[in-house]
Amino acid sequence: MAAITAADVNKLRTMTGAGMMDCKKALTEADGDFEAARDILRKQGQKIADKRSENATSEGLVLAAVSEDGTNGKLVALACETEPVAKVEDFKNLAQQILATAVKSNAASKEELLASAQEDGRSLQEHITDLMGKIGEKLDVVAYENVTAEKVASYIHSDNKKGVLVAMKNVGGADVAAVGRDVAMQIVAMRPVALDKDGVDAATIEREIEIGKEQARSEGKPEAMLEKIAQGKLNKFYKENTLLNQEFVKDNSVTIAQLLDKTQKGLTISDFKRVAIVG
Repeated sequence: MAAITAADVNKLRTMTGAGMMDCKKALTEADGDFEAARDILRKQGQKIADKRSENATSEGLVLAAVSEDGTNGKLVALACETEPVAKVEDFKNLAQQILATAVKSNAASKEELLASAQEDGRSLQEHITDLMGKIGEKLDVVAYENVTAEKVASYIHSDNKKGVLVAMKNVGGADVAAVGRDVAMQIVAMRPVALDKDGVDAATIEREIEIGKEQARSEGKPEAMLEKIAQGKLNKFYKENTLLNQEFVKDNSVTIAQLLDKTQKGLTISDFKRVAIVG
């Protein structure tokens, strides 16, 4: 049995970032073999990942990056189980590593992002699993968005748990940075379900019509009027829940569509992505 010194433990800790006791146990189990000890620590991370796979992740960080020319944006959300872990430097560094990998790889999906090779040749997912072993909590990339447009605006809310990317078109020569940020803030606050009424799915429309009919029926309205009343309530739903039809929160005399058109004739939103880490 190899003698495990404090210098050996410290060396493994420097290599892996794992705790002192975990490093000592891994070196003892590996009989002083550093590579074997690293594998043991990695397996420990996988065990924690498997054990805690059903745990809720209600804390974490949302980060965004927009390309220098403003035509592409990336949005990532790394979640953990508890608020203290979200404030740990290693967790913050991992979130930045995930965002940097997204920018470098231009991954089209979360699965592609997690499979991306890091400098040591291992995948991003393996790095996430390693930190699970060190921290002892479930870590999960709960959202990844990649948006390309004429201009992309981003916004991260002050709690760092909500973020938005806004894709703008018909920009012309206008400076749309300010209005893009305003629209992104609107999306965080008002949580539109779609861009406009054409983007609302059929199931939601059917549900809103049925709710409208039931409300009218409970108010004693005649059956012959229920459909018309329900359609009126549906139009109200569109106004309150679709982005372009919503009133601008900073000036409710204009809708988002009107705000954009006032900024630059024809300017509009082609898409938006909102992600949030919620309890």
